[in-house]
Amino acid sequence: MTTRWAVIVFPGSNCERDAVHALRDVLRCDVIEVWHKDQVPDDIDAIFIPGGFTYGDALRTGALAAMSPVMQSVKEHAARGTRILGVCNGFQILVESGLLPGALMKNTGLRFRCKDVFLRVEETAGPVLQTGELKAGEVLRIPIAHGYGNYFVPPAMHAQANAAAVFRYCDANGNTTAESNPNGSFDNIASVRNAAGNVIGMMPHPERAVESLIGGTDGLKILRAVTAMAEVAAT
Repeated sequence: MTTRWAVIVFPGSNCERDAVHALRDVLRCDVIEVWHKDQVPDDIDAIFIPGGFTYGDALRTGALAAMSPVMQSVKEHAARGTRILGVCNGFQILVESGLLPGALMKNTGLRFRCKDVFLRVEETAGPVLQTGELKAGEVLRIPIAHGYGNYFVPPAMHAQANAAAVFRYCDANGNTTAESNPNGSFDNIASVRNAAGNVIGMMPHPERAVESLIGGTDGLKILRAVTAMAEVAAT
């Protein structure tokens, strides 16, 4: 089957073209773009919420986008098991929408960070690992570009956040160190999922790591894993 993806576009999104290229041109998926005032069609297998600066990051990053009309249909899709991936600002929107736990704060050091980082695949990635596209403990190299990527949860939610971790920032050998944490995120968490495992948010950009010509293809492993999850759910 051909997986049908919806890429959501908000005022201020700036990574939707990267997402469409990665999904349509590289992975050969069926892709449509959905404007924030519209609704996600029912015949969608997976949803991609891209990075950018929705509404100029006014109020809080992702806070206004979380109230856009399209998010009601995203929540309905999430409730019925549609696979949803939010990247960077998309992660922030999922958190602000209540679909994922925690909050994204300003980076420690108060500086925008734009570079390649290493990510370790966690045992708690759950359904992502079941696709066979990724292995627990595997180290990936993926770019980041964000000013508000500091993942925070209060102490009462520490156990929940660790149980939901999909990727952690690490060094090239898979060690989670303070030096390998680019933004101060709690326990080096770079990505979390919901309890059901069908909604995933991450700060690094897998859609920017899909071709050797631009520095690497590790992002394809992540996008293939989510696509495989969607294909299993659709059968």
